[in-house]
Parts: sequence; structure tokens; C-alpha cells
Amino acid sequence: MTIHQLSIFIENRSGTLIKVLEAFKEAKIQLIASTIADTAEYGILRIVCAEPMRACEELKKAGIAVALSDVFALQLDNKPGSAADVIKLFSQAGISITYIYTFLMRGKGILVFRTNNTDLARKTIAENNLPYIAEGDLAEWA
Repeated sequence: MTIHQLSIFIENRSGTLIKVLEAFKEAKIQLIASTIADTAEYGILRIVCAEPMRACEELKKAGIAVALSDVFALQLDNKPGSAADVIKLFSQAGISITYIYTFLMRGKGILVFRTNNTDLARKTIAENNLPYIAEGDLAEWA
């Protein structure tokens, strides 16, 4: 019910992002989504890709600091309010969202999020029959 996301720590200076992207290019791994949170000195680049385990290995080989984490990726109808409706379910269940990002793919909204209560999140997803993307589905979505 969860997927692996790569978290890559990069310095805020010229050339660090291209090193990461070139590693993906050389390994022929398709990025699906990415977001970056930055401070004055460094950034955390979060990536969902078609082959997260292999991507992690390739990045480590290239000397890039990377970590794998489990996140949820839910499919939403591409209409206003879909994300609000889903997040409301988690809020009502008492689940805090650590971070979130969204994107569109194949006419569907994809909501990626992390929480510190994965068991309750899984239960909420199952009880509400929320459509999710599983790890094995990533290559198909790329």
C-alpha cells in the first residue's frame, strides 16, 4: 500500500542537482514526480521514480547521499476538492500528515504523503476504499 520515495540531500550550489539528474539519466530510470524543500545551505529532493531500489543503488554508487522512505500515493479524481475530501478523512481519523505533494498523471490526481502513523493510515485507506498506487505499479505509471 506504500511506495518507496528517494530523499536526496543536496547542497544549494551550482551543479549539485544536475549530478543527481545525470545519474538518473545514465541509469535510464524514469522520474515520475519530484519536489524540493530547501534552506539557505541545502535542499531535500524527494523523488518518486519507476525503479526506486535500483535508483537508490545507482545514486549511492555516484556518491550521492540518499535515503529510502515509505510514502502513500493515492489516486484522486481530477476535480476541485478531491484532495480536501481525502485529507479530511485522515484528519477525522486523527492522522497527522508530515508532508504532501501532488501531481497529475494519466488524467488522475496523485497525492503523495507521509505520516508518522502508517498503520492507521493503511486502515483509513482500506476502510474508505481509497485507490492507491503500490510499489509494483510504479513502472506501469512511468
